[in-house]
Amino acid sequence: MHHVVLERWSQGASVVHRRDPRAKIAALMVFLVVLATAHRALPLLGLALLVLLSAALICARLPLFSALARAAIVLPFSLVFAAVCWLSGDPARGFALLLKSYLSALAVLLVVSTTPFPALLRGLETLGAPRFLLMVAQFLYRYLFVISEEAQHMTIAAASRGATVRGVVAGARFRAAAGALAVLFARSYGRAEDIHRSMLARGFLGRFQPPGALRFRATDAVFTLFASLAPVLLRAAVERVV
Repeated sequence: MHHVVLERWSQGASVVHRRDPRAKIAALMVFLVVLATAHRALPLLGLALLVLLSAALICARLPLFSALARAAIVLPFSLVFAAVCWLSGDPARGFALLLKSYLSALAVLLVVSTTPFPALLRGLETLGAPRFLLMVAQFLYRYLFVISEEAQHMTIAAASRGATVRGVVAGARFRAAAGALAVLFARSYGRAEDIHRSMLARGFLGRFQPPGALRFRATDAVFTLFASLAPVLLRAAVERVV
Protein backbone atom coordinates (compact mmCIF):
# COMPACT_ATOMS: atom_id res chain seq x y z
CA MET A 1 0.00 0.00 0.00
CA HIS A 2 3.00 2.26 -0.37
CA HIS A 3 1.51 3.86 -3.47
CA VAL A 4 -1.56 5.16 -1.65
CA VAL A 5 -1.17 8.78 -0.63
CA LEU A 6 -3.44 8.72 2.42
CA GLU A 7 -1.71 5.60 3.70
CA ARG A 8 1.65 7.37 3.49
CA TRP A 9 0.28 10.46 5.18
CA SER A 10 -1.14 8.44 8.07
CA GLN A 11 2.33 7.12 8.93
CA GLY A 12 3.58 10.57 10.02
CA ALA A 13 4.90 11.53 13.43
CA SER A 14 3.28 14.88 14.20
CA VAL A 15 1.48 15.79 17.38
CA VAL A 16 -1.84 15.11 15.64
CA HIS A 17 -0.68 11.66 14.48
CA ARG A 18 0.23 10.70 18.04
CA ARG A 19 -3.21 11.40 19.44
CA ASP A 20 -5.55 8.55 20.30
CA PRO A 21 -7.96 7.71 17.45
CA ARG A 22 -10.92 8.07 19.80
CA ALA A 23 -9.91 11.64 20.60
CA LYS A 24 -9.82 12.54 16.92
CA ILE A 25 -13.11 10.76 16.21
CA ALA A 26 -14.83 12.62 19.06
CA ALA A 27 -13.51 15.97 17.84
CA LEU A 28 -14.61 15.11 14.30
CA MET A 29 -18.15 14.32 15.47
CA VAL A 30 -18.40 17.66 17.27
CA PHE A 31 -17.11 19.49 14.20
CA LEU A 32 -19.63 17.79 11.91
CA VAL A 33 -22.54 18.54 14.26
CA VAL A 34 -21.52 22.19 14.55
CA LEU A 35 -21.22 22.49 10.79
CA ALA A 36 -24.43 20.61 9.96
CA THR A 37 -26.58 22.69 12.33
CA ALA A 38 -25.14 26.07 11.27
CA HIS A 39 -27.42 28.44 9.38
CA ARG A 40 -26.57 32.04 10.28
CA ALA A 41 -23.59 33.76 8.64
CA LEU A 42 -22.62 30.53 6.93
CA PRO A 43 -20.05 32.01 4.49
CA LEU A 44 -18.14 33.70 7.31
CA LEU A 45 -18.38 30.63 9.52
CA GLY A 46 -17.23 28.42 6.64
CA LEU A 47 -14.20 30.61 6.11
CA ALA A 48 -13.34 30.45 9.82
CA LEU A 49 -13.69 26.67 9.89
CA LEU A 50 -11.59 26.39 6.74
CA VAL A 51 -8.82 28.37 8.44
CA LEU A 52 -9.13 26.09 11.49
CA LEU A 53 -8.81 22.93 9.39
CA SER A 54 -5.92 24.42 7.41
CA ALA A 55 -4.09 25.17 10.66
CA ALA A 56 -4.68 21.57 11.77
CA LEU A 57 -3.30 20.27 8.46
CA ILE A 58 -0.19 22.40 8.86
CA CYS A 59 0.19 21.20 12.45
CA ALA A 60 -0.06 17.61 11.19
CA ARG A 61 2.71 18.36 8.64
CA LEU A 62 0.52 17.42 5.71
CA PRO A 63 0.76 19.13 2.30
CA LEU A 64 -1.91 21.81 2.62
CA PHE A 65 -2.80 22.44 -1.02
CA SER A 66 -2.77 18.75 -1.87
CA ALA A 67 -5.17 18.00 0.99
CA LEU A 68 -7.44 20.88 0.00
CA ALA A 69 -7.54 19.57 -3.55
CA ARG A 70 -8.26 15.99 -2.50
CA ALA A 71 -11.19 17.09 -0.34
CA ALA A 72 -12.82 18.52 -3.48
CA ILE A 73 -13.58 14.96 -4.65
CA VAL A 74 -17.05 15.33 -3.11
CA LEU A 75 -17.91 18.46 -5.09
CA PRO A 76 -19.04 16.73 -8.33
CA PHE A 77 -21.68 14.85 -6.33
CA SER A 78 -22.74 17.92 -4.35
CA LEU A 79 -22.90 20.07 -7.47
CA VAL A 80 -25.80 18.02 -8.80
CA PHE A 81 -27.96 18.71 -5.76
CA ALA A 82 -26.74 22.31 -5.57
CA ALA A 83 -27.84 22.81 -9.17
CA VAL A 84 -31.27 21.39 -8.32
CA CYS A 85 -31.57 23.85 -5.43
CA TRP A 86 -30.47 26.73 -7.66
CA LEU A 87 -32.95 25.82 -10.40
CA SER A 88 -35.73 25.55 -7.82
CA GLY A 89 -35.10 29.15 -6.74
CA ASP A 90 -33.06 28.53 -3.58
CA PRO A 91 -29.41 29.28 -4.42
CA ALA A 92 -28.54 29.88 -0.75
CA ARG A 93 -29.34 26.28 0.09
CA GLY A 94 -27.24 25.06 -2.82
CA PHE A 95 -24.27 27.12 -1.66
CA ALA A 96 -24.70 25.83 1.89
CA LEU A 97 -24.74 22.25 0.58
CA LEU A 98 -21.50 22.76 -1.34
CA LEU A 99 -19.77 24.48 1.56
CA LYS A 100 -20.83 21.97 4.19
CA SER A 101 -19.99 18.94 2.05
CA TYR A 102 -16.52 20.28 1.25
CA LEU A 103 -15.68 21.18 4.86
CA SER A 104 -17.02 17.83 6.07
CA ALA A 105 -14.86 15.99 3.54
CA LEU A 106 -11.82 18.02 4.55
CA ALA A 107 -12.39 17.25 8.25
CA VAL A 108 -12.75 13.53 7.53
CA LEU A 109 -9.64 13.66 5.34
CA LEU A 110 -7.71 15.22 8.21
CA VAL A 111 -8.64 12.38 10.57
CA VAL A 112 -8.00 9.63 8.03
CA SER A 113 -4.68 11.17 6.97
CA THR A 114 -3.39 11.26 10.55
CA THR A 115 -4.63 7.84 11.70
CA PRO A 116 -3.61 4.45 10.27
CA PHE A 117 -6.69 2.64 9.05
CA PRO A 118 -6.46 -0.34 11.46
CA ALA A 119 -6.10 2.04 14.41
CA LEU A 120 -9.04 4.09 13.17
CA LEU A 121 -11.25 1.01 12.96
CA ARG A 122 -10.07 -0.07 16.40
CA GLY A 123 -11.06 3.31 17.79
CA LEU A 124 -14.49 3.10 16.17
CA GLU A 125 -14.98 -0.39 17.59
CA THR A 126 -14.16 0.70 21.14
CA LEU A 127 -16.62 3.58 20.74
CA GLY A 128 -19.41 1.12 19.97
CA ALA A 129 -19.54 1.00 16.17
CA PRO A 130 -20.99 -2.30 14.82
CA ARG A 131 -18.21 -4.82 14.40
CA PHE A 132 -19.76 -6.30 11.26
CA LEU A 133 -19.73 -2.94 9.45
CA LEU A 134 -16.15 -2.32 10.51
CA MET A 135 -15.08 -5.70 9.16
CA VAL A 136 -16.81 -4.99 5.85
CA ALA A 137 -15.03 -1.63 5.68
CA GLN A 138 -11.68 -3.26 6.40
CA PHE A 139 -12.16 -5.95 3.76
CA LEU A 140 -13.27 -3.33 1.24
CA TYR A 141 -10.26 -1.17 2.04
CA ARG A 142 -7.88 -4.09 1.61
CA TYR A 143 -9.40 -5.51 -1.58
CA LEU A 144 -9.55 -2.15 -3.32
CA PHE A 145 -5.78 -2.38 -3.58
CA VAL A 146 -6.05 -5.88 -5.02
CA ILE A 147 -8.41 -4.66 -7.74
CA SER A 148 -6.23 -1.63 -8.38
CA GLU A 149 -3.13 -3.77 -8.82
CA GLU A 150 -4.94 -6.17 -11.14
CA ALA A 151 -6.13 -3.22 -13.25
CA GLN A 152 -2.58 -1.84 -13.42
CA HIS A 153 -1.23 -5.23 -14.53
CA MET A 154 -3.88 -5.48 -17.24
CA THR A 155 -3.10 -1.95 -18.45
CA ILE A 156 0.62 -2.72 -18.68
CA ALA A 157 -0.06 -6.00 -20.48
CA ALA A 158 -2.36 -4.30 -22.99
CA ALA A 159 0.14 -1.49 -23.62
CA SER A 160 2.98 -3.98 -24.13
CA ARG A 161 0.91 -5.65 -26.89
CA GLY A 162 0.36 -2.35 -28.66
CA ALA A 163 -3.27 -1.88 -27.64
CA THR A 164 -4.61 1.63 -28.20
CA VAL A 165 -8.03 3.31 -28.30
CA ARG A 166 -7.14 5.65 -31.15
CA GLY A 167 -8.98 4.94 -34.33
CA VAL A 168 -11.38 2.50 -32.67
CA VAL A 169 -15.07 3.10 -33.26
CA ALA A 170 -17.32 3.73 -30.28
CA GLY A 171 -19.05 0.34 -30.42
CA ALA A 172 -15.80 -1.63 -30.52
CA ARG A 173 -14.41 0.54 -27.75
CA PHE A 174 -17.41 -0.23 -25.57
CA ARG A 175 -17.09 -3.99 -26.20
CA ALA A 176 -13.37 -3.87 -25.37
CA ALA A 177 -14.07 -2.00 -22.13
CA ALA A 178 -16.80 -4.48 -21.17
CA GLY A 179 -14.48 -7.40 -21.85
CA ALA A 180 -11.71 -5.80 -19.80
CA LEU A 181 -14.08 -5.29 -16.87
CA ALA A 182 -15.18 -8.93 -17.06
CA VAL A 183 -11.56 -10.12 -17.04
CA LEU A 184 -10.76 -7.77 -14.18
CA PHE A 185 -13.66 -9.14 -12.15
CA ALA A 186 -12.65 -12.75 -12.82
CA ARG A 187 -9.01 -12.14 -11.90
CA SER A 188 -9.93 -10.19 -8.78
CA TYR A 189 -12.39 -12.90 -7.73
CA GLY A 190 -9.72 -15.55 -8.14
CA ARG A 191 -7.21 -13.49 -6.16
CA ALA A 192 -9.79 -12.96 -3.40
CA GLU A 193 -10.35 -16.72 -3.14
CA ASP A 194 -6.61 -17.29 -2.81
CA ILE A 195 -6.41 -14.64 -0.07
CA HIS A 196 -9.39 -16.18 1.75
CA ARG A 197 -7.81 -19.64 1.73
CA SER A 198 -4.55 -18.17 2.99
CA MET A 199 -6.36 -16.42 5.84
CA LEU A 200 -8.13 -19.64 6.84
CA ALA A 201 -4.84 -21.53 6.73
CA ARG A 202 -3.39 -18.98 9.15
CA GLY A 203 -6.21 -19.39 11.64
CA PHE A 204 -8.52 -16.49 10.77
CA LEU A 205 -11.60 -16.81 13.00
CA GLY A 206 -13.75 -14.05 11.57
CA ARG A 207 -12.15 -11.14 13.39
CA PHE A 208 -8.98 -9.16 12.80
CA GLN A 209 -6.64 -9.02 15.74
CA PRO A 210 -6.07 -5.46 16.94
CA PRO A 211 -2.54 -4.13 16.31
CA GLY A 212 -2.25 -3.04 19.94
CA ALA A 213 -4.15 -1.70 22.90
CA LEU A 214 -5.25 1.92 22.70
CA ARG A 215 -4.26 4.20 25.55
CA PHE A 216 -6.21 7.37 26.20
CA ARG A 217 -3.76 9.66 27.98
CA ALA A 218 -4.16 13.06 29.59
CA THR A 219 -2.79 14.75 26.47
CA ASP A 220 -5.53 13.05 24.45
CA ALA A 221 -8.16 14.40 26.83
CA VAL A 222 -6.72 17.92 26.48
CA PHE A 223 -6.66 17.54 22.70
CA THR A 224 -10.28 16.38 22.67
CA LEU A 225 -11.34 19.32 24.82
CA PHE A 226 -9.65 22.01 22.75
CA ALA A 227 -10.38 20.41 19.36
CA SER A 228 -14.07 20.11 20.29
CA LEU A 229 -14.35 23.61 21.74
CA ALA A 230 -12.66 25.33 18.79
CA PRO A 231 -15.50 24.96 16.24
CA VAL A 232 -18.13 25.65 18.90
CA LEU A 233 -16.43 28.89 19.97
CA LEU A 234 -15.87 29.93 16.35
CA ARG A 235 -19.54 29.48 15.56
CA ALA A 236 -20.61 31.37 18.67
CA ALA A 237 -18.22 34.24 17.88
CA VAL A 238 -19.30 34.50 14.23
CA GLU A 239 -23.01 34.44 15.05
CA ARG A 240 -22.56 37.03 17.76
CA VAL A 241 -20.71 39.40 15.45
CA VAL A 242 -23.30 39.05 12.71
